[in-house]
Amino acid sequence: MKLAQKTGLAACALLAVSGLAACGSDSGDGGVDAKVLKVAFNQSETHPQYVAMQEFGEKLKERTDGAYSIEMFPNELLGAQQETITGVQSGSIDMSIVVGSLMENVNPDFVAFDLPYAFESVDQQMSVLNDPEITGDLYSSMEDEGVHVAGAFHSGVRNVYTKDNPVETTSDLNGQKIRVIQNDTMVEMMNLMGGVGTAMGQGDVYTAIQSGVLDGGENNELIFNSLKHDEVAPYYSYTQHLMVPDYLIVNADLFEGMSAENQEIFNEEFAAAVESEVGLWDDAVTEAKAAAEEAGATFTEIDTAPFKEAVQPLVDKKLESSETARELYDAAQAAA
Repeated sequence: MKLAQKTGLAACALLAVSGLAACGSDSGDGGVDAKVLKVAFNQSETHPQYVAMQEFGEKLKERTDGAYSIEMFPNELLGAQQETITGVQSGSIDMSIVVGSLMENVNPDFVAFDLPYAFESVDQQMSVLNDPEITGDLYSSMEDEGVHVAGAFHSGVRNVYTKDNPVETTSDLNGQKIRVIQNDTMVEMMNLMGGVGTAMGQGDVYTAIQSGVLDGGENNELIFNSLKHDEVAPYYSYTQHLMVPDYLIVNADLFEGMSAENQEIFNEEFAAAVESEVGLWDDAVTEAKAAAEEAGATFTEIDTAPFKEAVQPLVDKKLESSETARELYDAAQAAA
């Protein structure tokens, strides 16, 4: 897929006014104009992915002799994640980090990696999502949609937390109203796990638990602590039901326009950023758990097998309509 390349001062002036797309050409021979790649991000500057991307940008600038650098736009400054996918497709945004469930809106086969218990460990998740033998065709399928998928970041493990008692079996969730992402699949997942899935915006969860509208929520340790949910629902139970990835997507024409050498540098440094982010995430989780425990929270390890069995009908239903999604899911399971 190639679009007519814009050249000349008029095109550069237009891009400069928009402030969202890079200008210049990559000749691959050192005679290049610097390109500042705008990256949309929905979290804060302290997030492990933000830190890893900053490191990535420094290395990219150094190794391409200044041909490419990046500028991060955190806290949804360039729009919500769904909007940034459209921006990357059109070229008004160079890159964005987006949650896996939104990628399903472009290619439904991405569901294979968003389902409950698709992954059992971070190592398994990263080895699968960044293995071209497994994901190559899936990622390249996005090129015709204007998107180059560079790879995937870890974004934590989602677990259940409640206000009265820890959850150790599915029966412990009976009648408990647990906040989930505003998505029918997530509601059904929580219902099968034994609770009452209650879709709600993240900003309303604290007050809803405090007032008794909710009995708890489900998320990773960073959110549990940073949003102070540990104050109102201090029982954090390791159901480990979801490990949804975040993808770095790049405008396809932008990536195609890079020289082969700079594409290789980009790929190498992003792989290093993925590895770095996993370590940064581990450190952040350790800090979040310590802070939550200081606030009175308790963390309980449990047997996840009954929960995995309970949600299997949902997994089967989501995979029955796509042979490709089933093959991807099976590949992830085999990697465990």
